[in-house]
Amino acid sequence: MRPRDPEHHYEEPVDPDLDPAHLAVLLAVSVGGGAGAVARFAAYRTAPEVWATLVVNLAGCALIGVLVVLTTEVWQAHPLIRPFLGTGVLGGFTTFSTYALDAHGLWVAGDGAAATAYVVGTLLGCVAATAAAAHLTRSVVAGKRP
Repeated sequence: MRPRDPEHHYEEPVDPDLDPAHLAVLLAVSVGGGAGAVARFAAYRTAPEVWATLVVNLAGCALIGVLVVLTTEVWQAHPLIRPFLGTGVLGGFTTFSTYALDAHGLWVAGDGAAATAYVVGTLLGCVAATAAAAHLTRSVVAGKRP
């Protein structure tokens, strides 16, 4: 800490992590992440775990495609919308770690073909879901039939 100079007024540097704007983003991501995790838990209660993980990840990727188009190309979104919905809700909803654990479980169970198909199929499916949802959203917003 610098000594106080009575002739010059100055302020101590502020930790950027304490900036209220950063705290608002942290809160938005935290609340959204909790909501997304609860939604994922609900999905797991309705389907076998491996299928629930696949469906959750595909749905989350499709929804992020919609969100990005709407918030970057269509609307002037509030600055907390993408952290809340994208990073928070959809980040809490989708799960890479469970996807990896499910694939590992298939591999350890001796089903290498299913594990490989699951890894490759999920990856390709998620990329396709994101692209298709973004394309569909653009078409709908433009008033065109997809």
